[in-house]
Amino acid sequence: MNGITIILISAVVLIIGYLGYGRWLAKSWGVDPKALTPAVRMEDGKDFSPAQRFSVFAHQFSSICGAGPVTGTIVAMMFGWLPVLLWVLIGGIFFGAVHDFGALYASVKNNGKSLGQLIEKYIGKAGRHLFLAFSWLFCCIVIAAFVSMVAGTFATTAAADGSVDFAKSYAGGCAGTISILLTFSAIFFGWACRKWDLKGVAKFLCALVCIAVPFALGMVFPIYLNATGWIAVVTLYLILASAMPIQTLKTPRDFLTTIMMVAMIACAVLGIIALGINGQATITAPMVVSSETLDALAAKGNYLFPVLFVSVACGALSGFHSLVSSGTSSKQISNETHMLPVGYGAMVLESFVGVLAIVTAGIMFGDMNTAGTGALNAGTASTPFQIFAAGVARGMELMGFNATFATVFMTMNVSALALTSVDAVARIGRTSWQEFFYETNDAASTSAEQAGARKVLTNTAFSIAVTLVLGIALCFGGYLNIWPLFGASNQLLGGMTMITLAVFCKCTGRKGWMLYVPVAFLLVCTFTSLGMSIYGCWTAVAADQSFAVIATKGLQLVVAVLIVILGVIVAYNCLKELFTKKAGSIPDEEPEWSELGRKHVEESKHDVAVDTKTEVTA
Repeated sequence: MNGITIILISAVVLIIGYLGYGRWLAKSWGVDPKALTPAVRMEDGKDFSPAQRFSVFAHQFSSICGAGPVTGTIVAMMFGWLPVLLWVLIGGIFFGAVHDFGALYASVKNNGKSLGQLIEKYIGKAGRHLFLAFSWLFCCIVIAAFVSMVAGTFATTAAADGSVDFAKSYAGGCAGTISILLTFSAIFFGWACRKWDLKGVAKFLCALVCIAVPFALGMVFPIYLNATGWIAVVTLYLILASAMPIQTLKTPRDFLTTIMMVAMIACAVLGIIALGINGQATITAPMVVSSETLDALAAKGNYLFPVLFVSVACGALSGFHSLVSSGTSSKQISNETHMLPVGYGAMVLESFVGVLAIVTAGIMFGDMNTAGTGALNAGTASTPFQIFAAGVARGMELMGFNATFATVFMTMNVSALALTSVDAVARIGRTSWQEFFYETNDAASTSAEQAGARKVLTNTAFSIAVTLVLGIALCFGGYLNIWPLFGASNQLLGGMTMITLAVFCKCTGRKGWMLYVPVAFLLVCTFTSLGMSIYGCWTAVAADQSFAVIATKGLQLVVAVLIVILGVIVAYNCLKELFTKKAGSIPDEEPEWSELGRKHVEESKHDVAVDTKTEVTA
């Protein structure tokens, strides 16, 4: 099979899914273009901040499109490329995009409440606390997996004598430097946009400069650190990203990284076309592996079900996306009509990134050693990120790009995939911890409103510290050890989100039947996978009680058991409410206002009135 054919067919399927199923879903639930959104009414200059449609799309896409669509799809190709492709397309359209749009929609209709706060409203206070505990643990797992992956990508490669191999470490060192500089560049970009009210072409050109300068400097001044050193650097970045107002660093960085990701997607497509013209775009990976290979994989615990579905993760469905949709994006939506492209559209585009990863890895299959490891390259690349970067760089070389430039460009972009997700996760982990201890269920609650021990526990610095300490501790187990646990808990979170959305739809009198099949499938799949992870960790600890095993497998075992317990309780309570709640019993929330929001709305009305009066006079 030719890779170009797969890309074309997949693109058509995803576009039809967005225009058909996505629009039908938005019409069925109802979108009011005249309604004032929480971002407008509750603007506070920190979390609630109305933004332009593309800016919110950029935030959503760059936050959700992390390591998953690249890592998950390539790891899952141990079963063959066709099962992975089918799950990415079907799961993306009918599971993932519905999940992301639904979480965003429910939050916007409820004054920007996060998923945990929505659970309290529709399920109960105990459900909220259990879910927030689950959410916080999950965020720590994501931090561990993504930080480990990024640090491994940036880290130096040792030569035979133990010294740094600068030739092999150059691309990673450049990408690391660029990532550091982009932090400062993003802060400047956000300041410039607010200072001079940049929009349209002017904003885009300014963004290009803010990307080009760090890239040029990074190519000249690469930083060479080992994995531990990069873990420390990324941790410092996460502290900043978690604490700063969202419009100071996160939103402008997301705008810049979205441009980078679109460029990466374009280069990937054009690179594969170039490979096709050169006769090198044939998928050499097996469409479906043989029964003997399946048996060998199963002997190592890699069963087709549920490993395929939890491994693909973000490429088809990711519970983490609901935390972004309801935690940050819903607080930036300035018009309800933006919810479809932001919620549904960003997920469809992420599924397309997953398709590109499948095709790229399939083309490079001849250079890989896939014996039961899920496509780990034996030569120039060793992680799924590096496989994808090396494959696309090969196509870029055929397009006339310098080989070193292409490799650095792709390494920088795939690392940005993970960084822009992990900073969102760190922020959501911090807010999940705070919400757990908040006395009220108000989306606008702050630490300053709390008293006694709650004031300390909800303090921003304390919340960040607690979250990052556990996340970084888990990080040292390596992403390959963390990924199965991440994938299963991620899909379980998706299942719990779907149940909550089903209850929301029933309580508000909306259609919710399209959520029932995803709920059933996800719960069965994820609890099976988590059970397998617990068994595997327990077996490893029982066989070896050394400090290294206990510190990695033992810690993972504790986290997995806690996740299963919390997941079972939350799922039970959600399902019970789904069957007992009366249709239309709980309407959408009455609009809340902040002083700043009311002031800006009044000023906007005044400006419109003045403009109208001027036109009439003229």
